[in-house]
Amino acid sequence: MKEATLLQFLLGIIVCSTLFFCTNAEDPYLFYTWEVTYGTRAPLGVPQQVILINNQFPGPPIEAVTNNNIVVNVINHLDEPFLITWHGIMQRRTSWQDGVLGTNCPIPSHSNWTYKFQVKDQIGTFMYYPSTIMHRASGGFGAFNINQRSVISIPYPAFDEDVTLLVGDWYIKGHKALEKQLDSGLDLPLPDGLLINGGSNFSLTGQKGKTYKFRVTNVGISTSINFRIQGHPMTLVEVEGCHTLQEVYESIDIHAGQSIAVLVTLHGSVKDYFIVASTRFTKPILTTTGILRYQGSQTPPSLPLPVAPTYHVHWSMKHARTIRMNLTANAARPNPQGSFHYGAIKVVRTILLANEKVEINDKLRYAVNGISYVDPATPLKLADWFNIPGVFVLNGTKDAPPSGPPTLGASAFGLTLHDFVEIVFQNTEKTIQSWHLDGYNFFVAGYGGGNWTTDVRRRKRYNLVDAVSRNTVQVYPKSWTSILVSLDNKGMWNLRSQTWSKRYLGQEVYLRVWNDEKSLYTETDIPPNALFCGKAVQS
Repeated sequence: MKEATLLQFLLGIIVCSTLFFCTNAEDPYLFYTWEVTYGTRAPLGVPQQVILINNQFPGPPIEAVTNNNIVVNVINHLDEPFLITWHGIMQRRTSWQDGVLGTNCPIPSHSNWTYKFQVKDQIGTFMYYPSTIMHRASGGFGAFNINQRSVISIPYPAFDEDVTLLVGDWYIKGHKALEKQLDSGLDLPLPDGLLINGGSNFSLTGQKGKTYKFRVTNVGISTSINFRIQGHPMTLVEVEGCHTLQEVYESIDIHAGQSIAVLVTLHGSVKDYFIVASTRFTKPILTTTGILRYQGSQTPPSLPLPVAPTYHVHWSMKHARTIRMNLTANAARPNPQGSFHYGAIKVVRTILLANEKVEINDKLRYAVNGISYVDPATPLKLADWFNIPGVFVLNGTKDAPPSGPPTLGASAFGLTLHDFVEIVFQNTEKTIQSWHLDGYNFFVAGYGGGNWTTDVRRRKRYNLVDAVSRNTVQVYPKSWTSILVSLDNKGMWNLRSQTWSKRYLGQEVYLRVWNDEKSLYTETDIPPNALFCGKAVQS
């Protein structure tokens, strides 16, 4: 009898344990319903039409934890088709959820579509925004933060509070007026001003002695910014999901589409201090300020404003050696700066991409290697999946700038899954460029002035040791930047200019990362709720 009772007890433990692990086998879900509407706000003091999400400008933040599953039902109340893309979110194995016109049909007006994806093996500071036409110039953007799991330690000092700042340029004209100007053949002027968290009167009250983690993202559509806090050094701890060498800066340049996280300790006198963002490489310089107020302060910040330095932060090996700290992995990819030996991997292909300002059919366009991209009615991903001909040209864009006049077209580079490639961005213009790659992080290996060449001596100056792994990189005027990327994520991936007017007028390409294996381990099937459009018709 005792043996039978003991056996029942042990079986009970086994059953309970099995139920526990079964019910907890899948990572947690976060559910959101977002209503996208027009509304009136005055970000720069002038009432104007903006795009709201759940009546919020900027949109509501997503606060996730590594490996969370994200489900977002987007209800489009606008008068135009609409999509949201998740800038910096890897979308591992599922470019179906990327939210750009090369992978998704847009959500029709007065309709909805539900995104479902996992923030697999990621931590860091990211964002979301509209990818359709110039919608992003009217709003619809917000923060997307991924925190480490509670059982994983962070490789930098503990902090007391987390603060998110969305900083960027802003036009008083709405997106439709900006589109009309671009379609007429005219480029956009300098923005009207800068915003911090959707306005020009941001303030934060902090407590003396506490340390705050500031997540700062440039959500603007064109200009680079310099960010600084009066009298408070900033310790850089993360760049776009990569933990960095913990170096201290008085100010940091953040280019369009880039994100950073810094630690700031309130060590000053109890008073108010300016939080300052100003444009880089513009005439005139645009500036906006917020207030960091120590708890109990009755003293306004002192003038003049802290001035931005003339240098540019760039993550070079020489610079990184000035302060080197031991970092430990936190179980999120990519690994901390310097921990992955990417320099030992053989490059199997080099692609040189030259951007240029052109005229096609007497209209202003921007091209990459002679092709100014035009979105076809059918997303490239759908055409590729269903073998629909006549939508895009595989390898229509060449690996180097060709001779001959520029043309309009839709093309994708054909690349092999697990290859390791070099992409060199050649900036032929007198303005700074910012490039973003969906689906991946990459290593910024080198940069320089003039034209890039295959000279071995040039590559010997690459940083093949401890470059930051990131997803968005700047290219200075009349200069080049080289990145190295491991193609470990199958799908159709957008490589685009983060200067949104240039992207609108054709400065983007797609990478088709592929192998012949049909396996859910490398790519998911088309989602059951996928939208169809163009030549793709649901059977």
